Amino acid sequence: MNKSDKIKQKLARMLVSAPKLSLALALILCAFLSGFVPKLAIDASTQTLLLENDKDLELWRDITKRYKIPNTLVIAYTPNSDLLSESSISTLAALSKDLAQIKGVKSVFSMLDAPLLLSSGLKFSDLLGTIPTLKDSNASKEAIKAEFLSSPFYKNSLVSSDFKTTALLLTLEPNPGYNEFIASITALENTLKNAQNNATAKTLLKEQRAAFKAYRDELRVAEHEQITQIRQVIAKYNQNSQSRIPHQASSSQLFLGGINMIADDMIAFVRSDLATYGLATLLLCSLCLFVYYLQLRYVFLAIFICLVCVGVASGLFGLLGFEITVISSNYIALQLIITLSVVIHLINSYREFFRKKSSFSQKAIVYLALKERMSPCFFAIFTTIIGFISLVFSDIRPIISLGLMMSASITLSLIFSFWLFGSIMSLLSKKSVNTAFERYFSLTTLCAKIALNLRARKVVFAISALGLCVGLWGISKLSVENSFIGYFKENTDIYKGMELIDNKLGGTVPLDIIISFKKDKKEPRNSSLDDEFADEFASSDAAQYWFNERRMSVLKSVNEYLKNKEFIGSVNSLADLLEVGKELNEGRELDALALALIYSSLSGERRELILTPFVSIENDELHFSVRTLDSDPRLKRAEFLRTLQNELNELVGENAQVKISGAMKLYTNMLDSLFSSQINSLGFVLLAFFATFWLIFASLRLAIIAICINILPLICVLGAMGLAGLSLDIMSITIGSISLGIGVDSAIHYIYRYKRELAHFKDSKKAIIASHASIGYALYYTSFAVFIGFGVMISSNFWPTIYFGALTDLVMFFMLASSLILLPSLLLSQSAYPANEQNKAKTINAV
Repeated sequence: MNKSDKIKQKLARMLVSAPKLSLALALILCAFLSGFVPKLAIDASTQTLLLENDKDLELWRDITKRYKIPNTLVIAYTPNSDLLSESSISTLAALSKDLAQIKGVKSVFSMLDAPLLLSSGLKFSDLLGTIPTLKDSNASKEAIKAEFLSSPFYKNSLVSSDFKTTALLLTLEPNPGYNEFIASITALENTLKNAQNNATAKTLLKEQRAAFKAYRDELRVAEHEQITQIRQVIAKYNQNSQSRIPHQASSSQLFLGGINMIADDMIAFVRSDLATYGLATLLLCSLCLFVYYLQLRYVFLAIFICLVCVGVASGLFGLLGFEITVISSNYIALQLIITLSVVIHLINSYREFFRKKSSFSQKAIVYLALKERMSPCFFAIFTTIIGFISLVFSDIRPIISLGLMMSASITLSLIFSFWLFGSIMSLLSKKSVNTAFERYFSLTTLCAKIALNLRARKVVFAISALGLCVGLWGISKLSVENSFIGYFKENTDIYKGMELIDNKLGGTVPLDIIISFKKDKKEPRNSSLDDEFADEFASSDAAQYWFNERRMSVLKSVNEYLKNKEFIGSVNSLADLLEVGKELNEGRELDALALALIYSSLSGERRELILTPFVSIENDELHFSVRTLDSDPRLKRAEFLRTLQNELNELVGENAQVKISGAMKLYTNMLDSLFSSQINSLGFVLLAFFATFWLIFASLRLAIIAICINILPLICVLGAMGLAGLSLDIMSITIGSISLGIGVDSAIHYIYRYKRELAHFKDSKKAIIASHASIGYALYYTSFAVFIGFGVMISSNFWPTIYFGALTDLVMFFMLASSLILLPSLLLSQSAYPANEQNKAKTINAV
């Protein structure tokens, strides 16, 4: 008896020798860790979908600070009458007043507050005086409507082109503390990179992270309350509109959009998904277990062990400060699936020994089951951990967190499954097992017959080769592409709001374009001055110098290019002022002196509205605020951004530098990084699996076979995605590592059992028949449990989760077929496993 067998015997004997004490210790530990479950927080902010070390993220934060880009929410308002009717205006005024009273809303900007420059008959010199708005304008409705539809400040932004929808912009109170925490934490992290042994920096970093988390949690509570109050106001006006016009289909509608709203909704989705996944998985798996075994003791036992494992893992994550994100929200379903897989193998092993050793005591049968399943379950979980741990190669913290969380949780599942199964089953009395399902369900028998038939094997090999070729062809067509709006179901408010804003009000996903001018040697003064000269530079003379022909030419050409660029909706820049100023100046272009006068003389409020967001004289920059049409199915974001960068570089020439940032850029960077990191991690996973298989089976040929039968299903499913035009997203891109990690369990259990039967029968065909009649049922049971677990994800409101569940189900179905048909077919093939190697196969000691 080798050393590993002695260890297995000791562990199994320890679990059954004192079951009451063993069970008590397990429950005490479970109760202790479960107390930390309430501390497990949810973080579904858009920050969790960004790269940690993305240089564009630093640029975006700098742009946001420099140009005072506020955090805003948008309400799209579509009245049942004309936008300029008395009822629409009175509703807009009342709505704005109610929204402005909500805590955290700094201001509300609507049509009522928009300066009417063109319709009021103003001249250029009037810009510095009082400008009328819709509240006090004497202009006709036709003239006002014409200005809203033609002014570059308002068209396709504040109002839709059909003049049926308008936007209310809610500027939220700034939270400077958030960015200060980010800057402080980043600085401390950089300090530790340069000096890892800096104890003071480590302590400060820990304290700052704890303080930031507390601050952020308070902020999110306030933001959630704010979003709730805004939605209550919207619901009141929607309800009032419908009650006034109960039978009119075109009653007014209001929809909310914005980053804070998306984050708040995603947190609600995550909470809903956590409850749905866990409850649905437990109920469906309970039903399946009863069908399999027709005995309630096994159902209650399996569900109890699953609940304990999830409770222990969740408590540990709460204790360690882990946070649940959109990506890791399915960890409960994943852990339930894997735990159930281990328990099913233990139950099946117990039932098999019960039939073979019916005269043995209950403890003896439990002991045999634990000992027999210990090695294959250990290696199955070990390979699954390899699949999940590969996710740490990503630069995205939530994906790294998912890898670590799942690795820890399934380790706990392995430990507590054996611990609780051994303790509880040892305390239960012996009871005859019901084998009706095995007797009457012939799937495994059918699979064995296919593998044993030579002609059928050839067909299996031909189909596998065809699937491999088609899959590789489909993979070549895969892309990493998805839209924000495409993440949500069409019946959700978040989808409806984003779609309306995207189609009617100039787009939803922001993009920031910065034109930084290079120093011109011909200019007598330096365009980049020290802070001590900032006041002098802001004078009209300095501004006149800055607003020269060279910069204004670049401004006009870039603005014209962006307005005509496909997939771009709203474009706001300093060029809007030039266009309106030209009309007010009797058709004459504004010269540098006029622009300098405006820059120096405008009041602070108007400057922040017209100039500050679009020009930084101190930094010699122009800022273009762009929104893209996220719902356009033809938009290929990575390609669009590359083309945009190249064409803008060519347009501005050598005198300026183009920088592109914003939500679209950051998210595209994340997807590109995720794709490349997952390709690398798949290579790591396959090499690790191959080494593990070689170690377990002591056979190079078996290791190659085990790798092949697991890669083929994944290639087929990814290829099907490519051929169907489905793009990889933040969830589906991890299918490879996760599916391989879970799927290889079947191969390990089957080959492990096959080698035992081969050592006993000395005949491959008999070994296949015996393996299908025993471990084959366990593989079917566990695979179907996996199928159900991932299937419940289809109930999510988040499309990436839905696709992830459906595609993983498809992979697992193919992997089950591969394990029960292709694997035995390869084992029976003389070229794959010659007779002389059978004789040299390492024998696994049978109990």
